[in-house]
Formats: sequence, structure tokens, C-alpha cells
Amino acid sequence: MKNRISVPLVGSVIVLGIIGIIGALTSDPIGFLKNIAVFALIGVAIYFVFRLIRRSNPRNKEQQAFIKAAKKSKKRLQTKGGENSPKSTSFGSLTSLKKSKKTKKKSPVHLTVIDGKKGKKKNRASL
Repeated sequence: MKNRISVPLVGSVIVLGIIGIIGALTSDPIGFLKNIAVFALIGVAIYFVFRLIRRSNPRNKEQQAFIKAAKKSKKRLQTKGGENSPKSTSFGSLTSLKKSKKTKKKSPVHLTVIDGKKGKKKNRASL
């Protein structure tokens, strides 16, 4: 029910706004441009104030430090593991697809294979 009432209401406000803009532009074009310039300057000033407030937030600084550390860790792991860097693997190039098919995955060094007794049969007495 709310949508049926709000759509014509919003539409009529938009139409009246367009009529007002056209009327102000035709009656006083220089005054209209001055008003637009003032609104733009106020908008830019508000944008910079909010940006300054957001930057001074200590939680945001911690988040930036975490992102920086995560990037450094990711880069260190990629160079240690011998994987390709994200810049060299692009989705659109065929050469990178060919290179990725040729390179084999290296098994991690810290994993060892334990030989079990799978091949040996148990010596059971038949009943």
C-alpha cells in the first residue's frame, strides 16, 4: 500500500522541481548559475569536513595498519611459496593461462609422507 502512494508523490515532486528549475533558468539565468555554484561549494566543503573527520578516527587508522600488514604478509607468502604474483595472472591474456598450465604446484616442505603397512597382509588363521 505504501508503494502505491509514494510513487505518484515522488513523481509529482520531481516534476515540480523540473518546472521550478526551468522557470528559474528562464527568468534569471545568472542568478540560477550563482545558486548552483553556491550549492556546489557548500557540497564540496561538507565533503571535505566529513573526510577529515573520518580520517581522524583511530579505528580507521588501525584498519589501515591491518590492511597494510595483510598485504605485506600476502606478498611474503607468495614469494616464499613460489606462486605467481597477482599482477602476472590476468584473466584475459592467453600467455598467462599457458604459463599457469606449465607450472606445477610445489608440495609444501613441512608435510612428510609416512609409510604405512597397506601393502603388507595380516597373518590370520582361517577358520
